[in-house]
Amino acid sequence: MSLTCAGRTDAGVHAQGQVAHFDTHAVRSLRSWVLGANSELPRDVSVSWARVVPAHFHARYCAEARTYRYLILNRIARPALHASRAAWVHRPLNHERMNAAAQALLGEHDFSAFRSSECQAKSPVRRMEQISVARIGDWIIIEATANAFLHHMMRNIAGLLIAIGTADASAARARDVLEGRDRTRNAATAPAAGLYLRAVRYPAAFGLPVARLPEVLPA
Repeated sequence: MSLTCAGRTDAGVHAQGQVAHFDTHAVRSLRSWVLGANSELPRDVSVSWARVVPAHFHARYCAEARTYRYLILNRIARPALHASRAAWVHRPLNHERMNAAAQALLGEHDFSAFRSSECQAKSPVRRMEQISVARIGDWIIIEATANAFLHHMMRNIAGLLIAIGTADASAARARDVLEGRDRTRNAATAPAAGLYLRAVRYPAAFGLPVARLPEVLPA
């Protein structure tokens, strides 16, 4: 039995809303699929729900959009309990400056400047539906929704916005990098630890649950 996911994530990246599909002739209740799968999975992987879908459903190709979140702890003291769950930036970050700069990425663009050299996507064009940067206490949250993401795209966006937030780069840098389509002009790739696949959106006709994940941040 082969399993196909909505998208791949790098080592160290977290998935709160990953979706996968598989074909089977086994007959079980949806509750049994969830409980049975979780009894065999490692402790850091958990199935939340299961649904029967039409034969033409594909977890990757039927998806309309993905939402990623990048989480940054912005304080002098390094994280301890959340060391592998967030990026850490000890210098002050101006989240309003970061948010304003990020809006240059909205819409359909060639995101070549934000893709990895190992990216295998046939086209670098993606449609960014939403992107925002907000602060809750010591936490900076970068969240973006697009029809699809290139390899390292979100981590490269986060790296650039961090440079803008610390004033190592101008607010206009985001537009300049985007339009330049040159990866070498971008800032460093942000660490994998801060990245979360937040949710995957499908057409309503499939009847899949709408992700409603908790907004509470770690202390």
